[in-house]
Amino acid sequence: MPEKGKVLVAMSGGIDSSVTAMMLHEQGYEVIGITMKTWDYQSSGSSKKETGCCSLDSINDARQVAVDLGFPHYILDIRGEFGDFIINNFVDEYLAGRTPNPCVLCNTHIKWDALLKRADMLGCDFIATGHYAQVRQENGRYVVSRGLDTNKDQSYVLWGLSQESLKRTIFPLGKFTKPQIRKMAEDYGFSELANKPESYDICFIPDNDYRAFLKTKKPELEKQVEGGAFIYKGKEVGKHKGYPFYTIGQRKGLEIALGEPVFVSEIIPETNTVVLGDEEDLKKQQMLVRDFNYIKYAELPEDFEALTKIRYKDKGATSTINKTGNLIEVVFHTPVKGIAPGQSAVVYEGEDLIGGGFIARNSS
Repeated sequence: MPEKGKVLVAMSGGIDSSVTAMMLHEQGYEVIGITMKTWDYQSSGSSKKETGCCSLDSINDARQVAVDLGFPHYILDIRGEFGDFIINNFVDEYLAGRTPNPCVLCNTHIKWDALLKRADMLGCDFIATGHYAQVRQENGRYVVSRGLDTNKDQSYVLWGLSQESLKRTIFPLGKFTKPQIRKMAEDYGFSELANKPESYDICFIPDNDYRAFLKTKKPELEKQVEGGAFIYKGKEVGKHKGYPFYTIGQRKGLEIALGEPVFVSEIIPETNTVVLGDEEDLKKQQMLVRDFNYIKYAELPEDFEALTKIRYKDKGATSTINKTGNLIEVVFHTPVKGIAPGQSAVVYEGEDLIGGGFIARNSS
């Protein structure tokens, strides 16, 4: 019997998930590695060489770690379930004038579900990933908190996880910094892995060009939406290439000269309209959040004060949180810039993750 139990480790072939497996193996867990193939570039019509977590090289890197350390490794093809849910949602969100958050959806509805299902099949007590975050039990609930490395903290993308999922999840990297993890890889004898570059792109978007991806998935889209109006200060000032190809806060690539910097401040899909504004027009003080998932508390008291982040690299802003019907109302104490419907709003109390949801819309 393993000293600490049996754990299924999600291994992408990168340094973080590989060191996760190494650490747990050394700590006395019985480790089983699993690499999930979610996507291939051929499906997007790209001739670009595959890179990142779904490439053959990455799968082989993950398997080599397992072979060297002497634990089993499996490959799980979830392209079907990934594509049906994540890709369709990604396309639908842009067509609705919103900016999607595919990594959050993938964690919540695909990866964790797939991991737990296979963990049960393989008799594993736990699952583990290489996210820089921490989880603990407190007052009968499982609480996610930020990773120690503020530059790598990934708690933002974990707001959708259920209590049942968190109960069986281990985040071994949460108490370490990235440089420490690189040093560990070298100490374990995997110096090449320690210097492996990281991938920051969405796994199914070659070169991070979501517009080209939309055109591939919807070949008729460009002709259907081109020629809509750019509106600035209530007047039409030009024609755009189609509302799905713009995002809130965008400044570059507008291809319109108005003598001063302008930004996308609103997208109206019903009329194929893209509203432009000054930087000040991007600042809003209130927003409504849908599908809120509670992590630290089962419910929140009225006028709950917390820090709310509206994007991954956002530092966050102080706010007051209230429930209104099925939505959460967030009122920032000072206006924030670039609230984008479809993105995640994630709420913190100190280092702890209160919960999060998708931005439904902003107001004044």
